[in-house]
Amino acid sequence: MLNQTRKLLKELGLNGMAEAYEQQMESASFAGMGFDDRLSLLLEQEKNDRDNRRYERLRKQAKFKLSAFMEDINYRHRRGLDQAMMQGLQNCEWIHSGIDIIFTGPAGAGKTWLACSLGHQACRNGLKTQFHRLTILLEELSIAHVDGTFHKKLKQLQSLDLLILDDFGVGAIDPKSRGDLLEIIDGRTGSKSTVITSQLPVSKWHDYLSTGNPTAADSILDRIANSSIRVELSGESMRKLQRP
Repeated sequence: MLNQTRKLLKELGLNGMAEAYEQQMESASFAGMGFDDRLSLLLEQEKNDRDNRRYERLRKQAKFKLSAFMEDINYRHRRGLDQAMMQGLQNCEWIHSGIDIIFTGPAGAGKTWLACSLGHQACRNGLKTQFHRLTILLEELSIAHVDGTFHKKLKQLQSLDLLILDDFGVGAIDPKSRGDLLEIIDGRTGSKSTVITSQLPVSKWHDYLSTGNPTAADSILDRIANSSIRVELSGESMRKLQRP
């Protein structure tokens, strides 16, 4: 009967429940528990198993640069990071509300690490997330224009619950790439969240984007920079401070 029940649970795709059922049947500690209590434990194990598998799937799809988690954020060093504000982001309500976040600061300040920690938290909450180094993404979109997959890729980017664009402002941006960036941002504004990291302070973004077309720069800034949560980091490199 044990093997038959376990086999049936697995055939139904209830792998977590099957494992928990086997544990219950093989351990005397569950013998005194009532049916409802034991069933509740089986269902809880099934939910945990599904949540874990969903997180692993979303994490792999996100392709994070770093394994970073919000519970490991370093608040000891002064770098302009508001602990209460960051902890308030853990429930991911800001993503459901389509709010954007911008991390700026010098190299080594932890911008990418913090962005990845928010991304991992989003995956934990079952939200579709992707991490992209912006220069590489814009190169991929340039190729997509040629091979006819641009609109498909753009639609996929716009459908993400959270999009992380790392290293904004590294290298020159040509008119086509600037237009592609506007397409990405425009399709997400107000309904989907974007996290951007940059060594450039936001005050210099317009100059960076406006070469040859200040209107496009105005459009991009209006959609993301003027209504986002801004975190301006400072201080010494975290990599330097954490060296043994």
